Amino acid sequence: MTEVLYKKLVTTIPDLCRVCYTCVRECPAKAIRIENGQAEVMHERCIGCGNCVQVCSQHAKVYLNEEKEVLALLKSELPVAALVAPSFPAEFADFENLRELIGMIRTLGFNYVCEVAFGADLVAQDFRTVISDENHPAVISSDCPAVVYYVRHYHPNLVPSLARVASPMVAMTRVVRKKYGPNLRTVFIGPCISKKAESNEVDCVLTFQELRHLFKSQGIKAGQAMPSDFDSPLAGRGMIFPVKRGMLQTLNIPEDLFDGNILVAEGKVNFPAAIAEFENGAISSQHLELLCCEGCLMGPGMTPDGKRYARRAMIGNYVREKMLERDTEAWKRNIDEFSAIDLTQTFEPSDRRLDLPSPSKIRKVLASIGKQNPQDHLNCGACGYDSCENHAIAIAQGLAESDMCLPYTIEKMHRSIQELNLSNEQLAKVQQALKHSEKLAHMGQLSAGIAHELNNPLGVVIMYANILLDECQDEQIRQDLGLIVTQADRCKRIVGNLLNFARKNQVRLEETDLLKLAYDSLASVIIPDRILTHVESRLREPLCWIDHEQMTQVLTNLIKNAVEAMPASGALTLKIESEGEYIVISVKDTGTGIAPENMDKVFTPFFTTKEIGKGTGLGLATTYGIIKMHKGKIEVESNDNPSKGPTGTCFNILLPKINQS
Repeated sequence: MTEVLYKKLVTTIPDLCRVCYTCVRECPAKAIRIENGQAEVMHERCIGCGNCVQVCSQHAKVYLNEEKEVLALLKSELPVAALVAPSFPAEFADFENLRELIGMIRTLGFNYVCEVAFGADLVAQDFRTVISDENHPAVISSDCPAVVYYVRHYHPNLVPSLARVASPMVAMTRVVRKKYGPNLRTVFIGPCISKKAESNEVDCVLTFQELRHLFKSQGIKAGQAMPSDFDSPLAGRGMIFPVKRGMLQTLNIPEDLFDGNILVAEGKVNFPAAIAEFENGAISSQHLELLCCEGCLMGPGMTPDGKRYARRAMIGNYVREKMLERDTEAWKRNIDEFSAIDLTQTFEPSDRRLDLPSPSKIRKVLASIGKQNPQDHLNCGACGYDSCENHAIAIAQGLAESDMCLPYTIEKMHRSIQELNLSNEQLAKVQQALKHSEKLAHMGQLSAGIAHELNNPLGVVIMYANILLDECQDEQIRQDLGLIVTQADRCKRIVGNLLNFARKNQVRLEETDLLKLAYDSLASVIIPDRILTHVESRLREPLCWIDHEQMTQVLTNLIKNAVEAMPASGALTLKIESEGEYIVISVKDTGTGIAPENMDKVFTPFFTTKEIGKGTGLGLATTYGIIKMHKGKIEVESNDNPSKGPTGTCFNILLPKINQS
């Protein structure tokens, strides 16, 4: 067989490819490689079926265009014949008179316009000889080049079973060269892309879409060309060849499942299945008539979106009309005249199969896309492969990518979103901590200044108030002086708190027993009998390097707040444990909880929900500052709504273990 094996029949326009994997799904040869999300046609594996061109909604797949080559051929001095495929009535249904179409083809510059259907008549005669011989081994029809390439590339052991008969296109090429001279150049016009690489005996191949474009580019319109008939020899029943069971109908043989020995299969799913069953012996005694498309009238070179049964009806109407007009005796004379032409065609294996990966490699790939066990094999087909295992094989062979698995990709995306949400949450916490730190720094500077300015005059007030209190004998005045002393002492404590709050980097680390620290802190606070206390340590060694005095102040502040949050009764728990890189000290109560609107204010200086005179709003702010000086973190969880669960608050102090070195 003389052909162009390496013609790049179909190519991808990368900018238009949208990673839908439809082309992978539709390709019977799996000749599509996905690389970096782009679908690339592997020309050495392509059989030219054109399915990818038909199904690509983004028009990212384009087939080889030979319009320029045809125009150059028509401008040459050599005679040129147009060989029109028998499916043309289905394509040009917009023509009221198909004789006008023939005239338009002549106007392009063709010397002869012949119908390939006569070549189908001759091929059918040879095929009848094969199937009529009961001793002849079962054969696979060879008129569809996509099927022939599929057998040669992917079932090379079946090449001897291909019928040694030329296709109608090649047969008609040999006929017209015998009739009109050996120097005649031929251009096949039809619905098929794979014809472009079938045989070097044909000079060029145009699809019907390309023919329409040529008419437009050359300014040739229906009604302007002289109507014309096909040149001799004219066809007979071969005109029905492009429909399903076209070969059998040309031979006028019914597909009898009881007595017949011919099986018909068409379409991307059916013809490979028939070949596979033929190879494994299930139907090895049956002749196969195969078409890659659902009849040639649905070929990729046809105008898109045509209706299959409407096209079939058009061909049927055309054939019935022409059979009434044709001279049967003249047709028989032509058959006799050209029957001597050698229609033999030979085929050679051209193995394109890839080595199968080992079972362990397949399992490894399956695991990498989340297929750990058979229950994970959804076989949804979203990747373009009919099973998860076939997808894994394609990945191992370098044809596919892991991200093509939709369930795996969705799951990975969900994990990424969760990680992103967690990162955003952590970032928000860091930003909030930074804002707190900046606010505390400013408030610390302000507090230090205020405390310094108030401390000296306040000391004078306290001293003289106490002197006057000691010297005064009047009871009423003593009460007033006592109130002054009490409030001045309170002011002194506030100033002291301000100074404590304003301190920076004054951490004196010492080895401290955290469990003892917890008990000592509890003992330093007056806790009513109605509140149960519990201390729990999960550390094997409760020693920790901290500023004992400051951390006592932290725990005391938290314990006091917890007690005040449980006016009736409740439970107070101190827990010490290890968590990752941190030692965690938790102070948890079952009190009234903190309102959600106050959660982001609890560490703000001077913010308090206590009654006037009962709180300065510096306790938690000071606590926050001390923890930060220890390079730690403090977190709070709270619920004040009984309908959402038990109320209460838990402060978690996280001290980095690195400090312990």
